[in-house]
Parts: sequence; C-alpha cells; structure tokens
Amino acid sequence: MTTSPASKSAPKVGIVSLGCPKALVDSERILTRLRAEGYEISPSYDGADVVLVNTCGFLDSAKQESLDAIGEAIKENGRVIVTGCLGVEPDVIRKTHPGVLAVTGPHQYEQVVSAVHDALPPKHDPFTDLVPPEGLRLTPRHYAYLKISEGCNNRCTFCIIPSIRGDLVSRPITSVLREAEKLAVAGVKELLVISQDTSAYGVDTKYKEEMWYDRSVRTRFLDLCTELANLDVWVRLHYVYPYPHVDEVIPLMAEGKILPYLDIPFQHASPTVLKAMRRPAAQEKQLDRIRKWREECPHLALRSTFITGFPGETEADFQFMLDWLQEAQLDRVGCFKYEAVDGAPANALPGAVPEEVKQERWERFMETQKAISAERLQKKVGWTLGVLIDEVDEDGAIGRSYAEAPEIDGNVFLNGETSLKPGDLVDVTIEHADEYDLWGSVERDV
Repeated sequence: MTTSPASKSAPKVGIVSLGCPKALVDSERILTRLRAEGYEISPSYDGADVVLVNTCGFLDSAKQESLDAIGEAIKENGRVIVTGCLGVEPDVIRKTHPGVLAVTGPHQYEQVVSAVHDALPPKHDPFTDLVPPEGLRLTPRHYAYLKISEGCNNRCTFCIIPSIRGDLVSRPITSVLREAEKLAVAGVKELLVISQDTSAYGVDTKYKEEMWYDRSVRTRFLDLCTELANLDVWVRLHYVYPYPHVDEVIPLMAEGKILPYLDIPFQHASPTVLKAMRRPAAQEKQLDRIRKWREECPHLALRSTFITGFPGETEADFQFMLDWLQEAQLDRVGCFKYEAVDGAPANALPGAVPEEVKQERWERFMETQKAISAERLQKKVGWTLGVLIDEVDEDGAIGRSYAEAPEIDGNVFLNGETSLKPGDLVDVTIEHADEYDLWGSVERDV
C-alpha cells in the first residue's frame, strides 16, 4: 500500500489481501459488508483509521509473508485487525505482533466486521450508503472470481486446509447464480469459478434442487456450468479434481458454451506417491481420459500443478512423472518443491528427500514442461483467437485467450495496440510464440 493524506470524512478501512483467489473473495465480501455500513475503503496506510490484513497460512513461507505484512501494517498505521488462514494460530500472531487489535479465522465475516465495529464504530446509516449490486471487488472490472463453496472433504497428507477451513460447505446454487448474474450485468466479461474442490460442488447437500426462474436446478457441478453458460461471459473452471462426472462438462466446452479450459491439480503421477498423498481420484486412468477429452474438444487447454520431492519419492517415481508429463502434453504447468507444513500428516512419512535433490528434480521438471509448452504454443501460430484485454500502456496491449487464466498463466502481447482498453474482447491472429507467451495482431474489418 502507498501513503497519502488521511481524510476525516467517513471512517476508513484499509486492507492487505494475501494468498489465493479464495482469500481474495473473502476480502471482497468483507469490504462489501463494511461499505454497506458506511465505511470507506482507503488505498493507503496513513489514510486508514484501521487496517485489515487477510493472511495466508498454508506453507511456512506464506505464514512468514503474512507476519511480515502484519508488521508492515503496524509500522505504517498502528491499528491492525488480522483475519484469514493464519488466524487459526492467534498465539503465533500475537507472539510476534502483540499489538494487533483482533484476530479472526478464515471466512469468519461476522467476527471480522464485529472487530471493525469495536475498533472503529460506523458513523453512517447503512440504509443510506450505496454499494454496487455486485458488491465490491479487488480484481479489475472485467473479470471476477466466483467462489462456490468453502472447505474440503479430502484429506491429502500434505494439506491442512480442512483443519483451517473445515469440511466442504457448498453455497446454494441460486445464491451462486444470482451473484454471477449481477456480475455479468455489471460488465464482468470473465467469471473464474473457484473453491477448494470445485467438482465436488453439492456433495454435502446431496445435490439439493432449487428453483431458478422457471426451472429446477441441482446444486451440482454440471448444473452450475450449464446455467453459467447462459450468461454470455467467459466461464473458467479452477481447482477441478478429475472425478468421472467431470466428463459431463466437456460437451459444453466443445460447443463453446464455457471456456475449454480445466485447471486440474494432479500433483503427481506415480501411483506410489499419489497413494502416500491420499489424492482423490488417483486410481483413475487419467491419460486415457485426457485423450478422450481432447477427442471431444480438440482445443481443450489443461493446466495443473505438481509437487516434487514429496517424502518417499524415488528417482523412479520422479521419472514416472516426467514420462507421464510427456504423454499428457499439458498446456500450462506449475511445480513446487515439497515443503513441510505444520500439522500435515506428510511430516511423519519416511523417506525425506534432501533439498538439493528436490531442487535438481524441480529443474528437470521445469525444463521438460518448458519444451512441451513451447511446442504446444508454437502450434497456435496462425490461429485466430478471442483475446480479453487486461492492460494497455504506451507499448501496446496485454491480454489472454481462453487458454490463459490471469496471474498464473502466460499472456498474449499486442505490440503497438494502444487504442484498446481493459475489458475489450478482440480477435487476434497469432504471429509468434515462445515457451510461455504469444504475440499477435488484431484482426480488423477491411
């Protein structure tokens, strides 16, 4: 956050939001509630009467980043409320920063707002303060994250999310669709569907049926995708575990109703390592399913994340993953070196991999995927793709096609295209590609 002179009008709240898109949505909900109560949102530390820090607590590195952010907020402002995943460890926070005003856990909206009330009572009448019907957001105006559930029923040995955020709790489908509709009406061009386990949506409600306009819809992954396809916006699916029923959404992608893009956290390929990770759907023949998906939807883009150096991972396990990667030909891939997380069952597993071996394997993994990515992107030269513009400066425009999600994937660069603006959707002829990005020019009517 930058600094600017403080205003003495309405009570002002600043916010620092760390971690994943799911935490960002939490921040947006908190800000929407506070704005409805008459608070103003400050873009600076010294312009704020109190600062919220929404923390991440998954990895030790993320915890340290959160503690550093709390420290910076205390130094720059002095009045700090902490929420988010690290909030489940209040002793850790208060030991390092005893001066914080309050600490709450993840998605505890009422508690956060109550803490703000205690530190900074509202001055405005909530009935006279206006908030956009789609709520306040921290993303650009042309895309938004749509969170469909909280928590997770899986018990992966490397993960502590269920202990932080609890078991799966799906939002009512009419609530999700109503939010999506408001975002589309407000001009959002792309909805990024997120949760901890998106394809498990509705399991906890036994796929409860609700009335949406004149029809009955189930709280279920396929029904959600089918209804979102009616909004005439890009719909991008994230954190999709490859359960068999995911096959049912591929026809929607093939027909152009939702983006042909799946973010699937495979994490590994070796059966031995997947068993040690307790990964759901690990026994599925995923390569066969990927082939079938691409037969039905040839332009399907697949992205994933993997972990190398998991306890017990042998050289044979790692080579199995590299061979799997070559065969799967995924479009976008990230890889992380295994990091022990306090409270994770994996910490007790035998066969810890030395750090230098993790690093060496990570480098080999990234080199393998780099070559795959370069080859797949090169095939797009000559294609015409719809591109959503994210940024424009004096050098040109930067956007994304259906195959790139914001922040985590590559970009499409349009050099010299300075007349465009963020949120524009244009047809682009691809002229050049490297390992991660594409370059092209806008098609114009002659």
